Amino acid sequence: MPAGKLGRKTAARKALFRDLVTDLIIYERIKTTEAKAKQVRSIAEKMITLAKRGDLHARRQVAAFVRKEVADPSTGQDAIQKLFSDIAPRYKERNGGYTRILKLGPRRGDGAPMVVLELVE
Repeated sequence: MPAGKLGRKTAARKALFRDLVTDLIIYERIKTTEAKAKQVRSIAEKMITLAKRGDLHARRQVAAFVRKEVADPSTGQDAIQKLFSDIAPRYKERNGGYTRILKLGPRRGDGAPMVVLELVE
């Protein structure tokens, strides 16, 4: 069976993007390959835009994609709550461009171009 983009079948690729977007929300910066970062950036920007809207429908749309993972063990806040309460208000005056990709150079094992994908301040 032929695999899709990034050498993965559709379900595995979607799961990968869900995990990477969730990690980006929790840690606010992730290290990954350039190809994955470019795909994840698009999805993360859409999630932040939905969170800026802040209504129930937007929250449900985000919850359908982002994994319900604990972002802050001290408060018990999950990734979705962090997105809506911490990250979205930070960008209320900004129209897009919430993420930045910084190149790190090739990965040692296979030479894949590595980058850091992070939320801008």
